[in-house]
Amino acid sequence: MGQYERLVLMAEDELTQYSSDARKIEKLRQKIGLSVTREQQKEVKAALETELPTGGIVKLVETQRQTVALPFWGIAGLGLLFGISLNQPLDYIAAVGGTAAAIAIQKWGWQLYAKRLVLDTLVDIETKINAPKS
Repeated sequence: MGQYERLVLMAEDELTQYSSDARKIEKLRQKIGLSVTREQQKEVKAALETELPTGGIVKLVETQRQTVALPFWGIAGLGLLFGISLNQPLDYIAAVGGTAAAIAIQKWGWQLYAKRLVLDTLVDIETKINAPKS
């Protein structure tokens, strides 16, 4: 596993804890500073800057993953409701498809947010290093 994947996994681990983004970045700064060399940090930062979106639907999924997945949860619920109440086996396909789509969208948004957190942390480390000493 390369540094890139390892840093994203560390960020995903930080996302599971309830805290502010500033606190998550501070905790990641300590972990990254101890485990990743400066050259590797630059390589990962360059890879993340080219990979992460700057606009469009991907940016929307990154920032509002639950909102984007909500219609698919609705489709799943309606498919289940109609499948049970109207005794229509084909409606169960909508339930399974909607659930799968909603979970996939939320997982994708989670990964995008973790990558953004790593990039923000690397930018924060770089600005602290380059800041004038007083």
